[in-house]
Amino acid sequence: MASTTYTQFLYAAGAAAYVLLIVLLLVSGRANNTRTLLITACAATGASCALIASGWVSVLEPSGAIVELACFAIWCLFVLYLLHKQQPNQAATLRFVNVFGILISISILSCAFFVPEAFYPATGSLAALGEVYSRIALGIYGLLLVENLFRNTAPEFRWHIKFFCIALGGLFAYSIILYADTLLFRRLSIVLWDGRAICLILAAPLIAVSAARKRDWAIDVHVSRTVVFHTATLVVSGLFLVGLALTGGLVRVIDPGWGDLAEVALVLTGLTALVVLLASGAVRSRLQRFLSENFFTHRYDYRKQWLKSIDILSANRNKAAVQTRVITAIADVADSPGGTLWVRDIDGAAFCWAGSWNCPAFAASEAIESRFISLFRGGEWVVELASSPVKPEWLAEIRNAWLAVPLPHQDQLIGFVVLVRPRASFDLDRETFDLLRIVSRQAAAHVAEQQFAQALAEGRQLYDYGKRFAFLVHDLKNIAGQLSMIVQNSRYNEGNFEFYQDVLHTVHAAHDRMSNLLQKLRLRTGEAIGVEGLIVPIDVEELIVPIDIVNEVVLAIRQSRRVNIGLETDGRTATVAMDAAAFRSVILHLCENAIEASDEVKVRVHHQQMRVQIEVADNGPGMSPEFIRDTLFQPFGSTKEGGFGIGAYQARELIRAAGGDLVVASRYGQGTRMSVLLPSTASRLAGRSGIGNLEGGG
Repeated sequence: MASTTYTQFLYAAGAAAYVLLIVLLLVSGRANNTRTLLITACAATGASCALIASGWVSVLEPSGAIVELACFAIWCLFVLYLLHKQQPNQAATLRFVNVFGILISISILSCAFFVPEAFYPATGSLAALGEVYSRIALGIYGLLLVENLFRNTAPEFRWHIKFFCIALGGLFAYSIILYADTLLFRRLSIVLWDGRAICLILAAPLIAVSAARKRDWAIDVHVSRTVVFHTATLVVSGLFLVGLALTGGLVRVIDPGWGDLAEVALVLTGLTALVVLLASGAVRSRLQRFLSENFFTHRYDYRKQWLKSIDILSANRNKAAVQTRVITAIADVADSPGGTLWVRDIDGAAFCWAGSWNCPAFAASEAIESRFISLFRGGEWVVELASSPVKPEWLAEIRNAWLAVPLPHQDQLIGFVVLVRPRASFDLDRETFDLLRIVSRQAAAHVAEQQFAQALAEGRQLYDYGKRFAFLVHDLKNIAGQLSMIVQNSRYNEGNFEFYQDVLHTVHAAHDRMSNLLQKLRLRTGEAIGVEGLIVPIDVEELIVPIDIVNEVVLAIRQSRRVNIGLETDGRTATVAMDAAAFRSVILHLCENAIEASDEVKVRVHHQQMRVQIEVADNGPGMSPEFIRDTLFQPFGSTKEGGFGIGAYQARELIRAAGGDLVVASRYGQGTRMSVLLPSTASRLAGRSGIGNLEGGG
């Protein structure tokens, strides 16, 4: 039988299909016996198609018979190998092998006695009849093998091989039909022979899908799922529109008057339907799931899914709350359109509702020791709510509740997410459960981070308030010291009008200072404070002149203490961006500490190019380097009887808040020098001389 142009084209297409299949098998996965045998069978099929397309062999010649029988024999051998892997210790496999050997022997013998003559005589040659019978017998044998393979495969694993069984069973069944027709009509049907090529072409993608599903067959489709989805969408849409156009053409043939209008109406209706369907989340979800389940080894692209989950949890491009991001990340895995989040409360006694996404908000809680929480098995089990033996009362508030996904963190269940049922039907399998557990652990880390951040913020507020209160206590101690000195000196100054004026002035100043401190203590959380340790915004009009305040402090100490304290300046003045009360408190504290340590204190004010330096020096016993390093600026580490140990720490914090620093220089037996360094905002010549003009230094 001579090959026609159509026959050559069809078998050439079949050869190309199996070459592509062989390439996919070669470039994916590691070599193993199953893959090697599958490649051999595909190569034999492709080679037989190529030989027929080239015209080198013909089905009515011995070479064509040998090629075709060898091709089907290799496929039978491949199925036998799969059966042996499933049942390695059963005698049924050996019986199949024996029958296979007998059939192959008969086929070879029949080909050897084949008589090259036309196959049209009524009787036909015995050799030709034997060769056709052997092909039918091999087809029946192969069909039985495929049926045994499918039947002996466990139901949960038939998903992997069902397309392979359909493809190979179809080839064997078509071979039986083809050669039964040949025996019946004593001639080979050209139409059926060409149809055999189409059957081979259709079998190739089905075998490829099974190879992609079955890992040890080692085909892994590396094409982007997004590309496959959009390609499939375009192909289906194109076929749909072509079908509508053909329908319109048919209407035109039947009734030319309405044909054009009908064609336009059908195309417009089809375009509208396509847009509506593609915009539907349920349709897109079904299409994506169909492609993932049937054309890829795994349902999920784990790299892409993991990056997407991290992006949802961390990027926060939509400025969503942590609770919403956690629900969205977990819902994306199961294609769920909404859910609610439950988080363990601060006491650890119950799980409370913490947020919703596309679900109503409600107030409810679930005891940590409840039966429902025990279903999570410590965070290792995803609960299907439809089959759950326990259904809490609050579950009725969530319409279409579907899954409860635990949020384990550091071997502790810190919450769970309840997901609603997806738009399209979703078959849960181990792959989905595993991915849900993976993403939920990452989401749990974000929930825990948010809880820790909230606790840290609350602790910071308490710390700021405690710091504010500690500074207040220290300033109150100074005020109490001033009032105590008034009480002690009042007995020696009875009838002294100037003394009573000083007393009134001091008491009034103390009252104002205490009122100011109490007012700042009552500031709302997050507002700025001054003396208490937080930065106060300073307007230009409120910039202070250090030399003036230093002068006020020195004069006040001289009047109240009657001590020898001197002030030395360089004849210049400058302004600094610091709260006046805070600056006065610092200078007062440094001067009082110096007075307690010695009987002579010197205060020097130096103006540099962009900085003001204020030194408070005494000739007291001094301090050790270890004391300065470890104790001086540590809160609550006072060496004074009745002291709070907050003064030096408060002074340095206030100066640093204004952009400066407090530097200490001290030696045993040589006194101490405390230097306040502040950046100046403006400087000018004061045109005044220094007060005291003292020499020497500590």
